[in-house]
Amino acid sequence: MTEQTLSVPEIHCDHCKHSIEGAVGALDGVDAATVDVATATVTVAYESPVTIDDVIAAIESQGYEVPTQG
Repeated sequence: MTEQTLSVPEIHCDHCKHSIEGAVGALDGVDAATVDVATATVTVAYESPVTIDDVIAAIESQGYEVPTQG
């Protein structure tokens, strides 16, 4: 299992939280997706077949930009 935290600066409310958690949590292979509104981050625990690129695509499909991480 891999766990990674992504910065998503546009997160600012509970709607953002529920939208992102729902989209990421629906991916096959995601064990948990948690949005922290206060820090504007998404922490995801996942395993194959999902990849971090799939997670980012799910976040972006909800209208949020995920800046290059690192």
